Order: sequence, then C-alpha cells, then structure tokens
Amino acid sequence: MPFVYALQSVQLATNFTTSGTANTEVDHCFIKPGTRNIALISLLVGGKAAGLTAISGIAFRIKKWTTTAASGGTAAVPTPRDPGMQAAKATAGMSASAGVTAGTGGPTFLGGCLCGAAGPGGWVAPNPDAAHTLEGSATQSLDIFSVSGTVSLNFDITNLEFQE
Repeated sequence: MPFVYALQSVQLATNFTTSGTANTEVDHCFIKPGTRNIALISLLVGGKAAGLTAISGIAFRIKKWTTTAASGGTAAVPTPRDPGMQAAKATAGMSASAGVTAGTGGPTFLGGCLCGAAGPGGWVAPNPDAAHTLEGSATQSLDIFSVSGTVSLNFDITNLEFQE
C-alpha cells in the first residue's frame, strides 16, 4: 500500500499569483523524488479574485523536467495523510509569485486543469495507472505551472496529493 502525502499553499501563508504579464507561465511548485517512486494523484486549486468585471480563468499545467529537477522556492514539507506514517522521502518547494528555479530538459507537458478566477478547479488521476509518476532517485521533478490571460490573479493550491 503506498504512502500518501499532501502539499498545500497555506504552508507559505500568502496568496499565489499568476504572472504580471498576460499568457506567461510561472512554475510555482515542484516535487522531486527521494529514494522511492512518486506519483501525483490529485491537484485541487481555487481562484481568489473578488469583484472582477470580466470572466477570467487560470490554467494549471503539470509538467516534468526530464534532465535536472527544479529547485528553489520555499521548502514545503509533505504532510502524511496518516499521522503515523513516516516522513516523505520526496522533497518539494513552492513559490507564490516569482516561481521556482527551472530544471532542465523539457519541460514535458503531462496534463492540467482550469479554474475560474474566483472558483474551484482540479485534476484527479482517474485510476492508479493514470497518476503522473517519476522513478525514485530520478534527477527530475513534477512541477505545477500557472498561466492566465488576465494578469496577477490570486489563487491557492488547496491540495496537491502524491504517493510514494
């Protein structure tokens, strides 16, 4: 049975923000495997805009750096879903607006989801074989990018779950 861990943007205690330039991606979050395989199983997001005069949305893109992993940002500690579970072997980082430091090779687009500027959205693997997986000890990372045609929209990564 795999171990399940969660990352949440509340760990940074700040709003995440899309780019200040329309249609420009920002890499906000990465997960890098430790000694065990990791598999992204869900990503839940939500726009936090108030009083917009136009309907706007935020696209979230799940990508993989294939040669070297992303780095930087603020260290994010994966929280075990079972409180008796061991600490995650994987490492993670998040950045609210400036983005994390890009990896190399790719990135390869794996999937994604959308949310309204003031509403929820998300992606969930429909079955275990559909989870986005990296091999243990790989020098790769799974990253979450945001992009919007409207500049500087606030959002939260309300829950990102992966398993080892």
